[in-house]
Amino acid sequence: MDHDPVTVEQVREVQELFKAGYKFHQEQKYKEAIAEFKKAASVRPIEEGHLKELATRLKGMSVKLVQESIAYMGCATMHFKMMVDELDEDQRDAVPLDETLKEQFEKWDSE
Repeated sequence: MDHDPVTVEQVREVQELFKAGYKFHQEQKYKEAIAEFKKAASVRPIEEGHLKELATRLKGMSVKLVQESIAYMGCATMHFKMMVDELDEDQRDAVPLDETLKEQFEKWDSE
């Protein structure tokens, strides 16, 4: 699917949604976390219908709520990483990436 170039504002929005979801997850508010992670993965989606497909797969596996939250967190994380990777160097400098996420992304890139 062709997209317009990712914007700094979109990346900032996804980062904030991800951070909110992560905070809810840490507080064991899994339904709220899932909602935020879904919102994050819905900003300029890479592939239409991917969240619906993930939901279908999770229902078929009868996962616990905490596991569902982790699955959506992973989806949101990968989505965020793909968006960050589309930014050029100047744009990346304009998005103050959370240091923990930045370190994790650097580890992924080196693997």
